[in-house]
Amino acid sequence: MLVTVLALGWARLWRAEIRFHEHFDIYVCAGMRGGFARGGTTVGGAYLTRNLTWFRTLRHESVHADQWARYGLTFIPRYLLEESRHPGAGNRFEIAAGLADGGYSVERPGPDSAVSGTT
Repeated sequence: MLVTVLALGWARLWRAEIRFHEHFDIYVCAGMRGGFARGGTTVGGAYLTRNLTWFRTLRHESVHADQWARYGLTFIPRYLLEESRHPGAGNRFEIAAGLADGGYSVERPGPDSAVSGTT
């Protein structure tokens, strides 16, 4: 996929150490000083990051690589539209990738957290 080649070139410009992770079938571009969003960003089949290379993170990012493979360049507007409607942990692409694996804190309100009416 051309976008993966471009992402790898971008990673090289930011002096990343690039390795192919066979278990997750994704290029891991670590050691970057910038050039990515949040803790890391997957572009095509390349995961760009400073140092977030834990197993769970790579599992999460490999799902995003699969999403790129499924949607191609249309993944960009699909993701951005979804993020504008349902940011962060509400984004269906993040949910599909596994919120906990992606470092999202998902707190569910418990029964005691309901706001009671005043009497």
